[in-house]
Amino acid sequence: MAVSSFRSGRLPLFHHPQLPNKAASAACTTRSIGGFKKPNVRFSSNPKCGRALFLFAQYSQSSQAQTQQDRFSSRLQSSLENLPKLLEDIVQTSISTGPRGALRLAQGIQAFVGVGGEWLADVSRSTNEPTGIPSQLQLGLLSPLYLRKLFERMGATYIKLGQITFCQFIASAPTLFPPEYVEEFQKCFDRAPAVPFEDIQAILREELGRPIDSIYEYIDPTPIASASIAQVHGARLKGSQDDVVIKVLKPGIKDILVADLNFIYIAARILEFLNPDFSRASLVGIVKDIRESMLEEVDFNKEATNIESFRRYLEAMGLTRQATAPRVYNYCSTRRVLTMERLYGVPLTDLDSISSLVSSPENSLITALNVWFGSLLACETFHADVHAGNLWLLRDGRIGFLDFGKFLFSYGARFIQL
Repeated sequence: MAVSSFRSGRLPLFHHPQLPNKAASAACTTRSIGGFKKPNVRFSSNPKCGRALFLFAQYSQSSQAQTQQDRFSSRLQSSLENLPKLLEDIVQTSISTGPRGALRLAQGIQAFVGVGGEWLADVSRSTNEPTGIPSQLQLGLLSPLYLRKLFERMGATYIKLGQITFCQFIASAPTLFPPEYVEEFQKCFDRAPAVPFEDIQAILREELGRPIDSIYEYIDPTPIASASIAQVHGARLKGSQDDVVIKVLKPGIKDILVADLNFIYIAARILEFLNPDFSRASLVGIVKDIRESMLEEVDFNKEATNIESFRRYLEAMGLTRQATAPRVYNYCSTRRVLTMERLYGVPLTDLDSISSLVSSPENSLITALNVWFGSLLACETFHADVHAGNLWLLRDGRIGFLDFGKFLFSYGARFIQL
């Protein structure tokens, strides 16, 4: 099939494979290599052949342009079809968030301005020094110090997100990241801004429904640790004189989580709408999973159930001499207050202290991993927040598992049952 006509005559551009093509034969010959024919293409100085190549290039460009236009039309149609669902999600999420959303937005702006002001003040002081501006200050708010401060000022949600995106990986594999970020972001685990002890006492009275001194002989007003969503204080029970720790949910933390996570969800939905390629990475699905997981962590009744389940696993498998988990005192525990046995030891990140307690720190780490992997197969749920800060080497040489707020369903146990 030949189509094309010029004033100087007809030029065959496309030929049926069964018809002879002298022009093509002149420009392309074949040679045999190993029994196969390989085309030997050479450029011709024939002006008609040049026009043919020019027209073929134009045809290819027009085909590509048409393909891109069809793809854009298809994407536009899909976006228009998804627009009502997006608007519905935005409206419903905004209604569930309520006025907390506007308040959190104002707090976020205030946090950004506050940390930015600190950075500007430090820069202005450094300009007068002979050494000039330090390299860390040149990074602005992306430097380890100011980035951590920004997360802390933004509140619990962003501290938790910092733990998920940075701290979990940094604490587990510190050699993969710059040491400055390792040092700063490890502070996110237990050095978040503390809540005044008076507020902690008010929560204890409200949750327990009776005087504090009728349950606890003593409560240390200085927190042992202050994490993103909870604060831990050492205490002693009245009567039994058992040393315990009291984990108290920080005031208003659930409202903050709901507002922030709803905002992040809406942002993810809009990003997927504007760029459908994000849906391949399941951006909205990841945000949903994070939201569900973080909201479960604010219910200490679930954490108490997780601890008891892990303790039963240790007893059933005869592992109580190798590892343990804190005992829960249910009579003084609620949804916002968790009273547990106090374990004395050092985290597995403290290599110097570990070496003073046992002769082989490597065996302790292997024991911890074996116990945890065993729970994947023997338990319906497993500890899903096992990093070095939540694994302690106790004074008696056992491994202590801490912080059972994040538990996930184990498919290994179900597979064995089947």
